[in-house]
Amino acid sequence: MREVDLIIIGAGPAGMSAAGRAAECGLSVVILDEQPVAGGQIYRDVDRASALRGDILGKDFTEGQKLTQRLDHKNITHLKGAVVWQIEDGPRVSYTHAGQGGTVCAKRLLLATGALERPMPIPGWTLPGVMTAGAAQILLKQSGIACKGAVLVGSGPLLYLIGSQMVRAGVPPLALVETQTRHDFIGSLRHLGGALRGWRYLLKGAAMLWHLRRARVPRYVAASSLAIEGKEAAQAVAFTSKGKSRRIACETVLLHHGVVPNTQTARSIDIPHQWDEEQACFVPQCDEWGRTPKTDVFIAGDGAGIGGAKAAALAGEIAALDIACDLGQLTSADRDAAARPLRARLINERAARPFIDSAYPPYAAALAPQDATIVCRCEEVTAGDIRRMAGLGCTGPNQTKAFGRAGMGPCQGRYCGLTVTRLLADANGVSPDETGHYRIRPPIKPVTLGEIAAMTPQETKADSK
Repeated sequence: MREVDLIIIGAGPAGMSAAGRAAECGLSVVILDEQPVAGGQIYRDVDRASALRGDILGKDFTEGQKLTQRLDHKNITHLKGAVVWQIEDGPRVSYTHAGQGGTVCAKRLLLATGALERPMPIPGWTLPGVMTAGAAQILLKQSGIACKGAVLVGSGPLLYLIGSQMVRAGVPPLALVETQTRHDFIGSLRHLGGALRGWRYLLKGAAMLWHLRRARVPRYVAASSLAIEGKEAAQAVAFTSKGKSRRIACETVLLHHGVVPNTQTARSIDIPHQWDEEQACFVPQCDEWGRTPKTDVFIAGDGAGIGGAKAAALAGEIAALDIACDLGQLTSADRDAAARPLRARLINERAARPFIDSAYPPYAAALAPQDATIVCRCEEVTAGDIRRMAGLGCTGPNQTKAFGRAGMGPCQGRYCGLTVTRLLADANGVSPDETGHYRIRPPIKPVTLGEIAAMTPQETKADSK
């Protein structure tokens, strides 16, 4: 069994920057990441795609190369395509790599598992031809495939970014159908001071909107009563905007209304979480260094609360400094001095976030869907099923597994968890914190008996203790 100073799960911006800083401090580091190359979702395949499609994806994307370059350090071992399926005290992490199980033990563990797109269950969202906007962007980054004749639906700056990239790729979207309202914008003005400190994001947003307008992409705002029409596949998006019913014929619909922390790994080791009303999701408990109540486990990046790629990279470095201090590679004074400028930059990076969260809230009708809408895609459980379970005395997501298998499919509740919590909380008249979330148990990701059997005798012996 391999032993190192620090294990990092995830090779996105937080994981890469943490690995680089920790290695520079003299720590031995192992990064476990499911993807075949470093970058995470935001900088996916950045080293290859920058050369091929950097003009389409933009400067913010190509800057990810600075982070991947930091992994070229003798103290860093990057296991690409490694799927983590269990974490135990130690910390000890079990994973599958190249079809074989393995185990690595360390003095500290950093979870840099990033974010997931918030699911958007509206009528018709499970039809072929419907996918998340983030998935469409991955197609563009990794394979150079842009969705032709698509309609972007939801809310948030990511829709503008993807729309602009589609315009540059020569396949502009048919339309943007946005759910945020004028009332949301007025409410966000109370955060204008912070937004002005993050003026670069405002400027970037204005530039993307100007780009879409120049390309004559229609925008419909304050959309409600959203539904995707079609029998065998998506055929149109129907909605109401400014009091008028509208219908846009299309074969591809890209949904997005924000991202949420990927908490599955943290929950598997019982890190406590609490509900964040502003971001309408659960976030793990951790201090200003990213340290959790389990003192040898840290969390950095969007997995600890949504802040964006640059904020994630800064948070990763800050966590690495505290870990290096823990392990005697830095004094407290040196740690604090190195962290000071990083914290100042982190505050600026996060300054605009309250404004963005208020101006682009999730689509309310997708947080509490209609009874007939499927919320658990794996097991085909509807919102009405969840409400009926509440009526029978079901108080939490774990009980829904026994009532109707919600959350028991291949995704293990990653995508339906927040929706099930919200539906039960509303039906029972209690808070999301009181309702809770699915209890996550290993294996976190599917693993075959053959992969476990292929573990070396030494690892098998260690696991049996």
